[in-house]
Amino acid sequence: MKKLLNTVYVSQPDIYLALKGKNLNLIKEDESIARVPLHNIQAICTFGHQGASPALMAECMEQNISLTFFTSAGRFRGRLTGESNGNVLLRKKQYRISDSEDESLRVARHMIVGKIFNSEQLLNRTWRDHVLRVNSERIKHAISSLAKARQHILTCINLEDLRGIEGNAASVYYSVFDECILQNKEDFTFSHRNRRPPLDRINALLSFSYSLLASETAAALEGVGLDSYVGFLHRDRPGRTSLALDVMEELRPLIADRFVLKIVNRKQIHAKDFVIKENGAVILKDDARRKFLQLWQENKESEITHPYLKEKISWGLIPHVQALLLARFLRGDLDAYPPILLR
Repeated sequence: MKKLLNTVYVSQPDIYLALKGKNLNLIKEDESIARVPLHNIQAICTFGHQGASPALMAECMEQNISLTFFTSAGRFRGRLTGESNGNVLLRKKQYRISDSEDESLRVARHMIVGKIFNSEQLLNRTWRDHVLRVNSERIKHAISSLAKARQHILTCINLEDLRGIEGNAASVYYSVFDECILQNKEDFTFSHRNRRPPLDRINALLSFSYSLLASETAAALEGVGLDSYVGFLHRDRPGRTSLALDVMEELRPLIADRFVLKIVNRKQIHAKDFVIKENGAVILKDDARRKFLQLWQENKESEITHPYLKEKISWGLIPHVQALLLARFLRGDLDAYPPILLR
C-alpha cells in the first residue's frame, strides 16, 4: 500500500516556489519563509501567480511529485508530473477501451453506480441522524428516486443513456442537498449547482473541493501508469483530465460533499470568510482558503476500512486505491472495476 505523504498547499498568491538543496523553498519578497524536505512530499498545490523555478520543477519530475497550479480563486490551471509509470501495454488497453463505446460503457456504468450509491448514503445518513430537523419526506423521495436510477443503469445500452441517467440523478440529489445543511442556514443555503463562477457560498466550497479532488485523482491515475486525459464517460477534450473526472464521479459525494457539509455544520467556516465579486462570483478569502486547506489535509489523514480491500486506509488514499483497482481491471486481473461504496 502506498504511504500517504504530505500534500503541501501554498495558498498565498505572492509566494514563489524554489529549490534549496533537496527542499521546497518558499520565497516571499526575496526572503525564504519556509523549507520542506521533498522526500516528505507527495504533491504540491499552489494558488497564485508567482510560479515555480525550473530547478524545482525538474526535481519534482525526478521524484515523481505532482506540482499543480491553481488560480487564486481556486480554478485549476495545470499540472506537472514526471515520467509516466507502468508499461505501455496498460495505456494501450486504456486507449482501446476508450475508443469502444460498448467497452467504455462497461467501465463507466460501475463508476456512476458508485456515485449514485454514495449520494444515497449521504442523504440516508442525514435522514437517519437528524430525522427531526429535516424534511424527511423530501429526502426519502430523493433516496427512492436515486435507487431507481441506480437500477436503470444496469440496463442502459449506450453512453448517452448513461449520461442522461447520471444527469437526472444529480438533479434529484442536489434538489435536497440543502436539507443536509444543518447550521448557519441564514448564511449557507443551496438551491442548485452553479459554477464558473459559483454564485453562493456552498457552491464556492463545492467548486473548490472538486478542483482539489480532480487534481489528486489525476495524480493518482498517472501514478499507476494510466493516462488521466483519456476517459470512458467523459470524452476526450484538449486540456481536460477526462479519466480523472470519470473516477471522481463516485468520489464527489463520498469525499468532497461530505467534507463541505462537515465544515459548514461544525461551524468551521463562516459567512465572513467569503467575498462577493462585481460579477456575482463568490470566493473564499485568502485566510479562509488556508483554513479550508488545513482542514482538507486533516480530513485526508483520518481512516476508513475500504469495503473491497477490507483494509484500513486513510481518506487521502482513496483516489490512489481506486486508480490501482482500475489499472488491475484493465490488465485483466479483475473481472470488473469495483467502485468504492461506503455506507
